[in-house]
Amino acid sequence: MNQILDDPDDDTKGFFDPNTQENLTYLQLVERCVTDPDTGLSLLVIVKKGEFYFFIDEQTKNILKAMTTTKAGGKFQGQKVSLWDLLYSKYITEERRRELVQQYKSGAITIERFMEIVLAIVQQKTTTTITTTSSVTTCTPPPETKSEKTTITTTTTETSFHGIRKNVTAGELLASKIIDKNLYEDLSTGKVTVNQVSEMDSVHKYLEGTNSIAGVYVQSTKQTMSIYEAKSKGLLTPGTSLVLLEAQAATGFVIDPVKNKKLSVEEAAAQGVVGNEWKNKLLSAERAVTGYKDPYTGNTISLFQALKKDLIVKDHGIRLLEAQIATGGIIDPVYSHRVPVEVAYQRGYFDEEMNQILDDPDDDTKGFFDPNTQENLTYLQLVERCVTDPDTGLSLLVIVKKGEFYFFIDEQTKNILKAMTTTKAGGKFQGQKVSLWDLLYSKYITEERRRELVQQYKSGAITIERFMEIVLAIVQQKTTPTITTTSSVTTCTPPPETKSEKTTITTTTTETSFHGIRKNVTAGELLASKIIDKKLYEDLNTGKVTVTQVSEMDSVHKYLEGTNSIAGVYVQSTKQTMSIYEAKSKGLLTPGTSLVLLEAQAATGFVIDPVKNKKLSVEEAAAQGVVGNEWKNKLLSAERAVTGYKDPYTGNTISLFQALKKDLIVKDHGIRLLEAQIATGGIIDPVYSHRVPVEVAYQRGYFDEEMNQILDDPDDDTKGFFDPNTQENLTYLQLVERCVTDPDTGLSLL
Repeated sequence: MNQILDDPDDDTKGFFDPNTQENLTYLQLVERCVTDPDTGLSLLVIVKKGEFYFFIDEQTKNILKAMTTTKAGGKFQGQKVSLWDLLYSKYITEERRRELVQQYKSGAITIERFMEIVLAIVQQKTTTTITTTSSVTTCTPPPETKSEKTTITTTTTETSFHGIRKNVTAGELLASKIIDKNLYEDLSTGKVTVNQVSEMDSVHKYLEGTNSIAGVYVQSTKQTMSIYEAKSKGLLTPGTSLVLLEAQAATGFVIDPVKNKKLSVEEAAAQGVVGNEWKNKLLSAERAVTGYKDPYTGNTISLFQALKKDLIVKDHGIRLLEAQIATGGIIDPVYSHRVPVEVAYQRGYFDEEMNQILDDPDDDTKGFFDPNTQENLTYLQLVERCVTDPDTGLSLLVIVKKGEFYFFIDEQTKNILKAMTTTKAGGKFQGQKVSLWDLLYSKYITEERRRELVQQYKSGAITIERFMEIVLAIVQQKTTPTITTTSSVTTCTPPPETKSEKTTITTTTTETSFHGIRKNVTAGELLASKIIDKKLYEDLNTGKVTVTQVSEMDSVHKYLEGTNSIAGVYVQSTKQTMSIYEAKSKGLLTPGTSLVLLEAQAATGFVIDPVKNKKLSVEEAAAQGVVGNEWKNKLLSAERAVTGYKDPYTGNTISLFQALKKDLIVKDHGIRLLEAQIATGGIIDPVYSHRVPVEVAYQRGYFDEEMNQILDDPDDDTKGFFDPNTQENLTYLQLVERCVTDPDTGLSLL
């Protein structure tokens, strides 16, 4: 039986590959499977006619099994192992395996180079010592001794990093001025690891680059799709699409934004991420990464060098070069990583003339196009107009339909934000001079918050200085519990008999800050509002309790974030959750009931998208289609119950109740919004952006006994909300109590 199984023929190959119509052994069929990245299970690939089917044929497999080594690390340490087993180990990803096999079968790499690459990947994932080079010294003893030859082998180890398409040694990073000598020595002695160095922003930028434009985000449908799919659906013109895909290929990889995969052009064409009709053009653009061949010397040369030798069209080359610079730096195709500008100059990959062209672009050299505004832009300008996919971190070009709101930061505003700098930022910016622009686009600021702040600044609601204060507070809040720093300066003048000298003593007091409804709230303000007591305030200042611990206390959380407003509706018959506006559009709620519920959302903090579990300002909600533009102004008016009304006589910010007393809003409308605030945690103080206990509301003039009486004993005239199922007029609290709670989001649904 062993003989039969050891040397099978077609009669004993009991399994079948449906893609190639071959009879195979079970082992052969298993080896053609792909591994599910989430479960680790082996899955048989099914391809349609004409699709690319990747598998390793028997001849190649036998070569890979015959190629062995004892130099592998990790779980193979000290063992003799085949290249096949290394290739199918946990250290090599599905994509990398496919890429390497295709390179080997095409003749791009030898079997020996194949082994070197795989060993380097295994070593990189298991230890900081990757590439081993040996030097052999032969010592011949002096003639008077018995002739004997002694061989001393000295082994030098050097760390290696994962570059764009191949590994990069630490020595090359040093030579490229990406790391300094101290860091190089720390790597060599093991004081820091490859992973630690790779994750430094100053290094990661050159090894992997920053985001290129990965795909598109269709604002009306909230759908993410690839550039090629957007072209196929008529959302992008063929010209715009090709230029964006060429930029992807020239900056590292073609990207599948739906599956979050980076692919070579060959892989992208095989997997249908791009069409075969563009394959050759994209392979040409990809040479900006892998290098062009100098027809005179046979050497590998860079994009810029190919441009100078007229191997590519000037406009095309400039466009690709600008895309590389915009995404981290010019790529060195020999060493497969990006390089700093001064190194690019030294290696002949850039010059002053090209720098001038790119530094001051006109419409002729702005090689990219915003399909929403019909403007010619640089790649960097277009990247800066993209949104970030919250799940993948990829940059997506927004596509808006005619009449939809399109948010982007214009050049004038961008320049102002870049000119505004500080050295007071925390987190990864600690001790550095950084612009407001860089802070705004850092990991600390969400897409929604960024949009909201820019709109507030552009509308004149906040100054540039206040803008910086808010952003610094957010960064500090996310990196340390001590947020707001106030300094008092005491000047001491020595007595007259001593030499006249002025001494300045600076005392810095730090005060913790919490996340309020629309801005940060200091611990001092929570104490003043009787939300925390003096003991808890002191415990916060001495570090006995943290901001997070205090924020999560029910007695505090209620005033900072409130309790649930009515977020949307739940249709019992279809078990479907939808927004208030969608329910109105589908005829499930009357326009009047819908508007009142949306005004209550806006007046209690945010308009809510219950499907995506997102809290939005009215501007954002209208832009994202959560509410219709026809209601935008009414909802902006209701939102002032949170952000404050402007007193026409003094210019001061006043509360909802104060605006009601001054007849700035209709009484019934104001009472309805006030009751909604009280039902969801308390009356909102628009100056400090949090809710306050009733007695504090009295003290600050945000409430009075007469209004308390009205709300405490409501009749049908003051019950401003409506149950569409029973046709009853109710208070907001009564309607909230009839809601169900969404088990996934915790939101209240009517």
